[in-house]
Formats: sequence, structure tokens, C-alpha cells
Amino acid sequence: MKDPCARFLFYSEKRYIYEQKSTPSNEKSLERYDRHDVGHNESEEGQSNHVEDLITKFEPTLPKDALKKYAREGKNDSNNKAGKDDKQRGSKAPPKGVLQSRPTSNNPRSGQVEQVNRPKTSTADEGGKSCELTFGSYCLWQQEHRQEMKDALVKKLKDQLFVARAYYPSLAKLPANDKLSRQLKQNIQEMEHMLSESTTDADLPPAAGSYSKKMENTITKVKSIPVVCDNVDKKLRQIFDLTEDEANFHMKQSAFLYKLNVQTMPKSHHCLSLKLTVEYFKSSHYDEKADEEKFIDSSLHHYVIFSNNVLAASVVINSTVFHAKESSNQVFHVLTDGENYYAMKLWFLRNHYKEAAVQVLNVELDIQKENPLLLSLPEEFRVSILSYDNPSTNQIRTEFLSIFSDSHYLLPDLFSNLNKVVVLDDDVVIQQDLSALWNTDLGDKVNGAVQFCSVKLGQLKSYLGEKGLSQNSCAWMSGLNIIDLVRWRELGLTQTYRKLIKEFTMQEGSVEGIAWRASLLTFENEIYPLNESWVVSGLGHDYKIDTQPIKTASVLHYNGKMKPWLDLGIPQYKSYWKKFLNKEDQLLSDCNVNS
Repeated sequence: MKDPCARFLFYSEKRYIYEQKSTPSNEKSLERYDRHDVGHNESEEGQSNHVEDLITKFEPTLPKDALKKYAREGKNDSNNKAGKDDKQRGSKAPPKGVLQSRPTSNNPRSGQVEQVNRPKTSTADEGGKSCELTFGSYCLWQQEHRQEMKDALVKKLKDQLFVARAYYPSLAKLPANDKLSRQLKQNIQEMEHMLSESTTDADLPPAAGSYSKKMENTITKVKSIPVVCDNVDKKLRQIFDLTEDEANFHMKQSAFLYKLNVQTMPKSHHCLSLKLTVEYFKSSHYDEKADEEKFIDSSLHHYVIFSNNVLAASVVINSTVFHAKESSNQVFHVLTDGENYYAMKLWFLRNHYKEAAVQVLNVELDIQKENPLLLSLPEEFRVSILSYDNPSTNQIRTEFLSIFSDSHYLLPDLFSNLNKVVVLDDDVVIQQDLSALWNTDLGDKVNGAVQFCSVKLGQLKSYLGEKGLSQNSCAWMSGLNIIDLVRWRELGLTQTYRKLIKEFTMQEGSVEGIAWRASLLTFENEIYPLNESWVVSGLGHDYKIDTQPIKTASVLHYNGKMKPWLDLGIPQYKSYWKKFLNKEDQLLSDCNVNS
């Protein structure tokens, strides 16, 4: 048996821990899980392995040789560069581990990479830090919703029963203590009978407390008698192993259900989408061509949103227009999939946002009809960062890095008449006028983005490769991006991306992981760093963001698993999102969206 308290972080291998936003669940796996009964005769180990297999389906994979290479370089770097300065909705991506960071600015959410590790983990690690490495944002949610232990007396009685059972076999072999042995046996039988009829403290008989005292006194007497310790030790270790296995199983089961929850559309949202789709085909349509000229007018401010969530896209547009000094020059292009196209279409036909124009496009219909595309939303990856100042304390900060998906590389072709667009993720809320962003001079750069310097591309060289890689370049974030489409076309970045995809496909790895690598390399040296004051990120996973920066930020980014439209969303941040819902729409009431 491995003692969970003996597991610890060690600093030798350079690897990333990451986690993705949403992925279609395997129906067979879910069906098997639904049929799986915790109380089945199946062994606890089998149960634990089964849930672990399900958890693994959510986690990323990498070629074994890539990880070996990554580990070797990590060891070399840790010897040769010690002390130097060194966020998808999808299913799989880059390598596991932990980053160690050093702050480089006044922003407490930024820093520099010093070292990356892949420690062994345990759900019982002190402070829950090891849990965070293994299960990601589930552990952040769990820590905030931890409840005091209920049914304490039942648990105490069970513990006493375990100890009594451990001592009884050894005591029964001592004839001189026959009377005490019979007394212990009687106490065990009485307690077993009582617990067989009680699962909570409320079920226990009034005399339960006296039974507990009686057992406690008997155990005290038994402990004073010399017995063969090996037998007692063996029995207690068996009980400990069973308890640890059961705790690990329930942790994995709970983490799986959490992931299933955050990746499933809420029932109210599904209701809204269905009602809108049905209503679209039943009702007479408004003049859908009224704003056609605006959609191709390059002198206006064009915003692009990739989304399959009607309310999320609506909140982004509503919050942007609400704070705009002038809305008549704002044009929003919502790119969605075939399943949600008609719902999106009707929503934005029946809801108006001052003088702004809204266009809904079906990516799966409007592009390459002979070879239909699937809408892919911004990729999101989890990175856990070790405290630089005192790594021995296991202080870990978790961040979610979001980055462009395949669909983003359609922008130059989709909007061939436009020169510049601002791309917004559907999990952002705008709190200030964004017109100043349009006056930003990108120089010869293509993508104006907020950088995340806790992750240096040089730390990923064994995964990304050496090609065109600047060691000190920071990773960058989607969420708020200003794109120079003219420069994009000149450099042929879409072709570069597809070439890299084709090249990486020859190697082992997941589709999303390949896209992640290709995106970072495609925009290498083409990122214009926006001031970090533009965006406050982390509202989808960090419970401890100060209120003041949230109130003053231009953009709030709910990157992470706990989106504001989910029941599991972080309560103190939901109000910033909910206040831009159109609560007057009757369909929201019909579907209990506001409840």
C-alpha cells in the first residue's frame, strides 16, 4: 500500500497540466456508467478503475516518445538554467505537469515560467493541492462547497466497530480473557444490528450514545491486554485500504459528474433553443435584408463571435452595445452551427440592440458546401502554476488559457470585404466602450491579444518543436482579439496553419492538441500585446479575484469550467453576466431561464 501522505511534488520533468472545456461524451461509456451501481458486488478496485477510465476520456493524450523527450529536456534545463527567468472547448491537448512561475508585473495573475513538473498525485494530499493537479477546477469548486460532516455519531459507531473487529480475533484466542472476549463480541453484534437499521443520526435509537460509550470502554480494556499486534495491524490495514479505495472511488465519481455537469447544456437553455427553432418556422419573418450593406462596410466596427449558446452571444452583444458611445457603427457577426442557427436567427430578429446590426451565419452551411465544416469554439486549456517563491509549500495557481480553434482560420475568407475585426469569445462581458481598441496601431502584427507570460513558448519547445520558436515569447489568450485581416491575408496565416496541421497530423496526438500547437506556432511573432488592464480573466474558475479590478475592467472573461450560465458558475460573479440578459423576453420565463 502506498501511503498518500508520502506522495509529494518533485522537480525534474517539464510538463503541462491542462484540461478542456467541452467534448461530446461517448454514449457507450455513459450508458455503462449509468448502469454501474456503487453497491454492486463488483470489487471496489474494479469500480475505481472503471470511473478512472471514464475520467481518462476527458483527459488529453500525447505520444509517449514526446513525453520522454520532454522529460529529458526538462532535466537538462533544470541543471543548466537553474535560477533563470525563465487557457476549448474540446477534448484533448498538450502535456501534463505543473508550471513554476515568478511574478513579472503588478498584475498578480501574471508571471514567468521557471520550471515544469509532473508530480505523482493523491486525492488526500494536504490542502487539496494534489487534487487540483489531478482533477483541475473540480477541486476548486469542491473546496468552496465543502460541508461540515453530517451524521457524525453514525461515523463514530462505524469506526468503533472497525476497531473492535480488528481486535476480536486476537482476543478470542486468549482463554484467560474469555469474559472480555464475550463482552466484545456482544457489543459488536449489538452495534452491527443497530447500524443495519440506521444510516443517519436521525435513524439511531435514543440509546445510541450509551452504546457508543459502552463500546469505547470495552475497547479501552481490550487495548490494555497484550495481543499479537501483527493480526491487529493486518486487520486495520485492510480496513484502511478499503476506506482509501472507497474515498478515491467517490472522488473520481464526483469529479466525473462535475465534468458532465459543466459540459452539458442547462435544461432551460435547451428549452429556449428548441422553442426558438420551432417558432422560427411558425412565424412570419422580419426584413432580414435591412442591414445587408452594413455587413460588408469596412468603415464600421465589426465584431465576430463564435457561439452555439443563444444567451451567451446575446449577453456579449448587449453588454458591448450598452457601453458604446455610438452603436450605429457597430456590426456583430455571430458564427454558429446548423443545430442552433435558426434559434440564433430568430432571437436576434426579435431582439434589438440600439442601432447595432447583427448577422447570424451558419458556418457549417456557408463555407465549403461540398465539404461541410463543423463549428469549433475557442480551445481552452488548464495550466497549473507552482509558486516560485516557496515551491515546497505546494502553492498552486490554476489558469485557463483559451486560444483560436479551426473555425477562426476562416475569418479572412468569410469576411473578404473587411480589413479589421474584433473577435470576442462568448464567455465575456463588456463593461466599457471598446471604440479605443479600434484606434490601436498593430504595426506589422496581425493579432492584438492579451498575453499570458506565466507560460513561455520556450518551455514548450519539445512539444511545439524548434521551428520558428522564440524562447521568450509569451502565450496569448483569445477572449478579446483585434485582427488585421489584410496583414493576415498577406502573410497567408490560414495556409500556414493548415500546413502545420497536416505536418502534425503525421505525428501521434489528439486533434485538439495538434490544433493548439499549430495556433501557437502560426501566430509566433505576429502578436501585438494588448495592455493587460483591458481584461480581467479567471471568472470561470478563480473564487478569489478582488472586486475592485472586476468593477473597473473593460472586459470580464469567464474562462474556465464554471461559466456564469451554469448552476455551478461562481455565485459572486454571476450578477455581472445576468444583468445583460433580456429578461423581458417571454421565452425566458417560459423556460425558467431566470429562475
